Amino acid sequence: MPSNVAPAPGAGNATGSGPGSRTSSAGAGPVAGAAAAAVPAEAVAPLIRGIAVLRRLTEADGTSSLSGLERATGLARSTVDRITATLARMGYVRLDGRDAVLAPRLMELGNAYLAALRLPRLLDAHADALADELDESVSLAVGDRDGIRFIHQATRRRAMSLSFRIGDLLPAERTAPGPLFATEWDEADWARWRERRSTDPEDRGFPAVPARSRPIEDTGREPDATPPTTRPAAVGDDFELRTLRAREDGWALDDQLIEPGLVALAMPVRESGRIACVVSVVSHTSRHTVDGLRNTLLPRLRAAVAAMEQELQKAPPADRNAPGSPAGLAAWTGASKQELGREFVESLARGLTVITAFGEGRAELTLTEVAQATGLARATARRALITLEHLGHVTAHGRVFRLTPRVLGLGFPPLSRTTLPDIAAPHLTELSQQLHDSVSLAILTGDEIQYVGRVATSRIMSVNITVGTRLPAYPTSLGRVMLADRPRAPRPELRPLTPHTLTDPERFETELTRVRDTGYALVDEELEEGLRSIAVPVRGRDGRVVAAVNVAMHSSRRSTEACVRDVLPELHATAGRIEAELRVAGRFRRVPLS
Repeated sequence: MPSNVAPAPGAGNATGSGPGSRTSSAGAGPVAGAAAAAVPAEAVAPLIRGIAVLRRLTEADGTSSLSGLERATGLARSTVDRITATLARMGYVRLDGRDAVLAPRLMELGNAYLAALRLPRLLDAHADALADELDESVSLAVGDRDGIRFIHQATRRRAMSLSFRIGDLLPAERTAPGPLFATEWDEADWARWRERRSTDPEDRGFPAVPARSRPIEDTGREPDATPPTTRPAAVGDDFELRTLRAREDGWALDDQLIEPGLVALAMPVRESGRIACVVSVVSHTSRHTVDGLRNTLLPRLRAAVAAMEQELQKAPPADRNAPGSPAGLAAWTGASKQELGREFVESLARGLTVITAFGEGRAELTLTEVAQATGLARATARRALITLEHLGHVTAHGRVFRLTPRVLGLGFPPLSRTTLPDIAAPHLTELSQQLHDSVSLAILTGDEIQYVGRVATSRIMSVNITVGTRLPAYPTSLGRVMLADRPRAPRPELRPLTPHTLTDPERFETELTRVRDTGYALVDEELEEGLRSIAVPVRGRDGRVVAAVNVAMHSSRRSTEACVRDVLPELHATAGRIEAELRVAGRFRRVPLS
């Protein structure tokens, strides 16, 4: 079994990820000095390098050129190419020309941690209700070494609104939750915090927050002396005092510690006497002073926290028999290796998939359980766990392993703002290039469809529609597959737009029944003469239709029979790929449809 290994500087420790992770963590390939000496002998070097690439992509907000990754990680270009090719094969990265782009499927790593934690599933609705009640942004955070990491955000749509994302890491001393978590720190935790403050006084290791600095105080220099320079602000100097106050009060405030104007009030949510997470209400000084925030909102925050704690108390134990990750990993990676050869880094793929062995009902797993869940040999699973523990993504407790919040740092922050059009865009492009026809994504808004994604062909005669365009739903293939999912909804007035438009209510209902039964709609010259289109639905996690994808063309391009024979299978395949990524992206957050 992996022993608890002292992590390399910036590589995290048994309790989670550390702020120094922007430096040499990752250990990517050429790790220097003490970091190299601390790497366990059985660690999987390709896994270390692959995680380094994912972290750099995360810090680059999800997109980076391959040459940029080469510079940021210090890896050879050939190594970067092999790693990104492997990640692309896994669906974690999309290669777009010379750029690598994080793909929504990568969120399954962070989802594994959030599912194992259970807190988002149990408390998200309470946080959302509190945000609605107060009309302020509400966050849930967990402690991550000497920082805090967000696990849920319920934000308000305003010109000035909270920009933090699920998975973002913040220094504890610049937040309202930080002093509350620090009430449970031991001497080793405080020593680590002081060391980090001395080595990174400007918080350069926390890309989610602005670096801090302040003018040096006047020390009596002559008027014509060199103007004051700047030095790191002493924001953390009163952190220990704030922690003492938080212990006494049971709540804590952030009075513009992150940036001017931002204020927050936080309280801990406890389970079995320990802090499970912290809920904070975030506002702006244009709406509340810090004292007003406390005086006005503290009673309602207390009530919400009490409801959350009650929710945790009554929650049944997690089902340890819940299905885990697919056990065919070894066979899949073997086949991929055989197909791609040295361009596929098998040990990287296997190591990352070990993370997905964890989840709801599987917060703690033994080595044997990890091997069974992934289909890997025990020795292979053991080396992956040793590596993940070294990097701070896994912690060992006796014979069992747990994921740490640091897993959220693998792509989750930039991907947590992904929209449905973002998810669909590369798939629409691929389908359009394959069929040489225009492809669109639309949602239903009342009696109309609204185009939210589109890839047009460059033909002289093509369908000229732009994103944002609205059309009546009833005479379009996109509208019909969405209307068919709502059999009891009121129907729009059926007006003839062309001689072919279906306007008889009974025939229209019969057509919607056919669409519902067959899973597609084909509309021939009902919206506009000469325009033929075929569409299929896109379903969300609950099985309901949330959007539709279609292929549109001039009627001379393909017969209706050719549309069903040649286009429909490809449409279904495209919708399936969109749905698969939508399920991953929407597991712990609402994916915006536009």
